[in-house]
Amino acid sequence: MSRNKNTIMIGTHMANGLKRLPLIVGLLILSPPALALDNTIKLSAEHSANLGVTLGKLVPVTQVPVLYAPAKIVVPPAHEYVVSSSQAGLITQLAAAVGDKVKQGEVLATLNSPDLLSMQQLFLKAASELGLSEMAYQRDKKLFDDGVIPERRWQETHSQYTALQAVANEHQQLLEIAGMTRAEIDTLRKTRHLSGMLAIHAPITGVVLERPVMAGTRVDNLTPLYRIANLDELWLELNIPQERIGELKIGDKVLVEKPADSQTAGQHPGALPITAHITLLGQAVNPDNQTILVRAAIKGAQTDIRPGQRINTQIIQPHSQAVFAVPNTAIAQQAGKAYLFVQTPEGFRASPITVIGKQGEETTFSGDFTGSETIAITGAVALKANWLGLGSGE
Repeated sequence: MSRNKNTIMIGTHMANGLKRLPLIVGLLILSPPALALDNTIKLSAEHSANLGVTLGKLVPVTQVPVLYAPAKIVVPPAHEYVVSSSQAGLITQLAAAVGDKVKQGEVLATLNSPDLLSMQQLFLKAASELGLSEMAYQRDKKLFDDGVIPERRWQETHSQYTALQAVANEHQQLLEIAGMTRAEIDTLRKTRHLSGMLAIHAPITGVVLERPVMAGTRVDNLTPLYRIANLDELWLELNIPQERIGELKIGDKVLVEKPADSQTAGQHPGALPITAHITLLGQAVNPDNQTILVRAAIKGAQTDIRPGQRINTQIIQPHSQAVFAVPNTAIAQQAGKAYLFVQTPEGFRASPITVIGKQGEETTFSGDFTGSETIAITGAVALKANWLGLGSGE
């Protein structure tokens, strides 16, 4: 009976030992690297320097890029004008070329138009008839005031004068529509010299974007001669994936990135000093690529960007939490998470961060930081090795 009791006790101890076996094996599996993940690294200043660790401070930022998107630069429709021929004729001279800056009222082209001669002749005829009618009007008005002529005759004279005045005004407006200025019409009235040469003037101050015709070309009425734009304001048209449109709002800042071919040696990609603000969030989805049009306005004349150009942009928003920027070399990745190494009296502490975005060689992040911490700017790989127990602590 005693022997059986001892056998039972031994069996019980063996069973308990087997139950503890997974725990023991688990402790054995927890190698020094895993045990070191208490986020502390004991490291002397001398050893830290030998590992190539350099120290720095967190840089607080108030705005962070939330989205990168390609954009096309366009001219606002209200700032773009098409200069066309107001009469059929022969282009004898073109005074502006593509890319030229022109001022409002400046002569862009000269057109020889036979139709203009007929219009001028009709205008002079109407002006002469109006002059004669005006004299009769003034004479009969005085006679009527003196009681010499009856009221009926005065009314007939007044009616005829008014009708001829309307005809003369009509022909003057036709000349203005044809492209003649008030000064040119006044000169025609005084000199009575007909001319089929018509000057085409710039409607605005701007830049010539297109010139689809050449000198010596015969053109019809309303044939486009120039396309001119006022470039004091430009638009960025961005195509944003529909699933991300909810992250944006009117007024968000948009930064224009440097084109690759404009970067000089030794410079890093970044943003040009060009800022736009979102003015429109589209309401329709492009069925071809499932994107939504977003428009941003750039105020002021620009020299680094031009209409028709395609560029990369960053959409910037203010962040409600404390956000900081550090070089990419300061960040270590472990088990899918990002860490910074914060200096402590004993060495360093691995502090988790939440990466918000990257811009060039900098990373913006948020986390449990005050902003006064001293961190390892370089040497993060060596510190990670020590953290995981792959390097010597001393």
